[in-house]
Amino acid sequence: MAREPKKTVKDSTAATPVKKPSPPKKPVAAKAPKPAAASAAKGTPAPKKPAAPKKSAAVAKAPARTRARKASTASVSPEVRYRMIQDAAYFIAEKHGFTGDNHAYWLQAEHEIDAKLAG
Repeated sequence: MAREPKKTVKDSTAATPVKKPSPPKKPVAAKAPKPAAASAAKGTPAPKKPAAPKKSAAVAKAPARTRARKASTASVSPEVRYRMIQDAAYFIAEKHGFTGDNHAYWLQAEHEIDAKLAG
């Protein structure tokens, strides 16, 4: 007599395996150029960079005084310069008891601040 295999009853509460979705494929990036050492190993010379153009001696530099003025003016933004003039005009007007011409105080302050920034 041959034995028949036992039949098992599946448990209805057992979890059935769920197939997880595969992650999206990444786009293929373009191949990066090989470094110069790799091309030199194959026998082809690496390309050389062109030399920077030399400055001619005929170009005259601005005097030191002019260069200093440009450097100091460039370091202060227009907003900061405006506020400096505003504060200076206030103190000039305060000296005069806040009487007189406001426009004249502003011009005087502007002249003083520009002189300080230039030198």
